[in-house]
Amino acid sequence: MKYNQLGRTGLFVSEICLGTMTFGGDNDAGIWKMIGALGQGEVDGIVGKALAAGVNFIDTADVYAYGQSEKLLGQSLKNLGVARKDVVLATKVFGEMGPGPNDKGASRGHIMDSVQGSLERLQTDHIDLYQIHGNDTVTPIEETLRALDDLTRQGLVRYVGVSNWTAWKIAKALGISAAKDYARFETLQAYYSIAGRDLERELVPMLSEEKLGLMV
Repeated sequence: MKYNQLGRTGLFVSEICLGTMTFGGDNDAGIWKMIGALGQGEVDGIVGKALAAGVNFIDTADVYAYGQSEKLLGQSLKNLGVARKDVVLATKVFGEMGPGPNDKGASRGHIMDSVQGSLERLQTDHIDLYQIHGNDTVTPIEETLRALDDLTRQGLVRYVGVSNWTAWKIAKALGISAAKDYARFETLQAYYSIAGRDLERELVPMLSEEKLGLMV
């Protein structure tokens, strides 16, 4: 297995990251059941094989199966006896997690509420990479960045990243972080395939210039 720096940090992650969107969903009749619906035994098997192959980087999100993915992953690491220091856990916040008007988005309120839920489901005291999962057109970028910075200073989060943002908005966020001495985005998670190569136009040059890592 090859290991790369996470963005410009000193943290090294496996070149292959295990995605967990198929974990859970068995109790949901919607999209998550169609995507995966893997149970605990299957999850343990997948995580175990990944770790044995040298994967130390695992990515999930609170919205995956409405928390089931995080819960199954946390229990799997416990079942397999994995030392916390030996795995880099990434999760995301933004998606709709309840019926209330503040149960989604990148506001300070939703971020602060959501991180506690993710920590409990993952059965851990910190998240290695905490990512904003989507573009919030309402919340000011400064509010989102301040909340993420507070989480890093509290030790609940070690690095922060973003997913599904445009190049200009990421660049603006990096400028704000530099000016205010906030924890900066170290990674972008974005759609990229042989059929969808749009990110090569503006995102990749920006990532290369600013030394951000790319998770596809």
